[in-house]
Amino acid sequence: MNEKALQRLEYDKIKEALMDHAISYVGKRHVEQMMPMTSSKVLRKKLDEVAEAKDLIQYGASVPIPSLEGIEQIVSLLGTGYVFSEKDFLHMTQFMTSVTQLMKYMASKADIAPRVSTYAASMYPMSKLKAEIEQCIRHGRVVDTASKDLLKTRKRIAVFEERLKTKLDSLMSKYRTILQENTLSTRNGRYVLPIKKEYRRQVNGMVLDESASGQTVYMEPTEVNTLQFELTALRSEEEREVTKVLIQLSALAEEFTHEFQINVETVGAYDFLFAKAKYALALGAKNVQINEDGIVVLHEARHPLLGKKMIPLNFQIGRKYKSLVITGPNTGGKTLTLKTVGLLTVMVQSGLLVPVQEGSTFSIFSNLAVDIGDGQSIEHALSTFSAHIHNVIEILKITNDSTLVLIDEMASGTDPGEGVGLSIAILEELQKRGATVIATTHFNEIKNFASVTPGFQNARMEFDADTLQPLYRLKIGEAGQSYAFLIALKLGIPAEMISRSREITANGFSSGAQSMRMEGSVEDDTLDGFEPIIQLHDVSKGDDLLAAVKSSDPGITDSGMENPAANDTKAEQTDEAPEASPPLKKVFEVGDCVYVSYLGRTGIVCAGEDSKGNVGVMIQNQKYKINKKRIVLHIEKKELYPNDYDMDIVFETKENRKKRKMMNRKYVEGLSIETKREDWQ
Repeated sequence: MNEKALQRLEYDKIKEALMDHAISYVGKRHVEQMMPMTSSKVLRKKLDEVAEAKDLIQYGASVPIPSLEGIEQIVSLLGTGYVFSEKDFLHMTQFMTSVTQLMKYMASKADIAPRVSTYAASMYPMSKLKAEIEQCIRHGRVVDTASKDLLKTRKRIAVFEERLKTKLDSLMSKYRTILQENTLSTRNGRYVLPIKKEYRRQVNGMVLDESASGQTVYMEPTEVNTLQFELTALRSEEEREVTKVLIQLSALAEEFTHEFQINVETVGAYDFLFAKAKYALALGAKNVQINEDGIVVLHEARHPLLGKKMIPLNFQIGRKYKSLVITGPNTGGKTLTLKTVGLLTVMVQSGLLVPVQEGSTFSIFSNLAVDIGDGQSIEHALSTFSAHIHNVIEILKITNDSTLVLIDEMASGTDPGEGVGLSIAILEELQKRGATVIATTHFNEIKNFASVTPGFQNARMEFDADTLQPLYRLKIGEAGQSYAFLIALKLGIPAEMISRSREITANGFSSGAQSMRMEGSVEDDTLDGFEPIIQLHDVSKGDDLLAAVKSSDPGITDSGMENPAANDTKAEQTDEAPEASPPLKKVFEVGDCVYVSYLGRTGIVCAGEDSKGNVGVMIQNQKYKINKKRIVLHIEKKELYPNDYDMDIVFETKENRKKRKMMNRKYVEGLSIETKREDWQ
């Protein structure tokens, strides 16, 4: 998976949240190394295991997962000849006890959690090592009975300590009047008397230390010197005997190196598994179905980092269409929809349950390509548009039929006309490669493209126009609007400026006596645009229309874009015969034949202009609402239907509909108006 794409989806935050539920160093290591997988069999097994583990901790007692405290260093030193300390063996004993408890627990849950319990079958109790350690070490100390020599040495130490204590008691009584305090002290493991400094010459012995104030000297009397020397020698012998016991136990522990490693890895696997289960409980996550066909169906999905704060998302893609174009106002939830679908997908492919309802389905993708956020950088001299292009280049390098592509705000950061054309070309290329694409945009041209292109579908984020509040609900099958004017009005823009904005959008910009018609690809933030009746068409129909348009206009290429090589020819023809250019018409009548330039299609006006400047146009048996500034008159109604000019809607009869189709076909084939009239007559 693309690491940059995972970073844009905030996958690292999911790992951080999961890390909080792991208790062992191996479990935390598994979380750090977690990445999306692409094997459907492995994923199916992992998801079912997490579901079982979630049920165990939801309806049963707590699972006794060992913490592995102190075990990391022990495992790393096994087999190196290292002599472990009493504390190390205490950690070993605790670990082996916890392993035994875990094995018993999993054995008791074999019926209700068969997948999870199988891991414990590979673990080792190591009873021999555990019994030997407990026999030799108790309460962090090697016991006297650990060896015969150690027992003999410690008995001698006890005898000498008793003699020394008796002798010191008699000396304290003898020097009671010159003692600074009536207590014994030790210095460097040797017993001393606290004598007042001015009386130190009255005691026969050696000064071993002096107090900070200098008023007290700590003296070892000559009478106990020999006893303390013998006692020191015995304690050194004790240490040697203890070391012998620890060497023997360390050698025995090395015989169980393999068992230790297996148990530690199994405990880490259990810790990782139950960390995922605990995280699933915290999210209210469910198990899901998976496929490799690009089908994604989400029921009431939530972004895992937002939880219940988010309005549930219902989403689907991959059956009738593999490319979805989402529109709607700013802050309406378009980007959140992209991130939710993308992040939940990579979570499922990581073996995690996700916050959706039962029956949700996810597809397994081998690649993930994400362009979310403009990526503008002063340091690297990247503009918003340049950053988008760099991202698109990277996307095209990895895109195939098993790629999920998420693109936010298509056609942004540059001239809208060129941006729209480039965006549509990108969408066509991604569809050609078979990728699953989810994109957001504000541009009507991209919405129109999605509505008439097989394999594409429109969707919108719902918006309450009365309260001007986004509803954060996705509705598939309809194109959305940006509501820029309404939102701007609510935020305080003067009403007269909003009125002027609507006028400019509907009629173009005018200054004095000159009036300039705004044509081309313009980002439309008004309520105009079209709301198509979404149907899938035969691709051949679109190809035939494009071929027909190309035959009548050499400036159109195979991709539907303008051919620069034909510009000069078209310009010369325009200069020589300006009268041949179709006249602009302010008011379109029902029955007029019009040409929609950015779609490369002709249609018939089926509904007059409304208050917002939208005209109803029928194209290939589909009705659209298109702003009048985006259409050009080709044939007036009286020329198309000379005998039926007085009819309100002449093409609604079966006979006239048949005639209109024939006339449209002949028109795009380049026949003249006169020829059409003859055919009608």
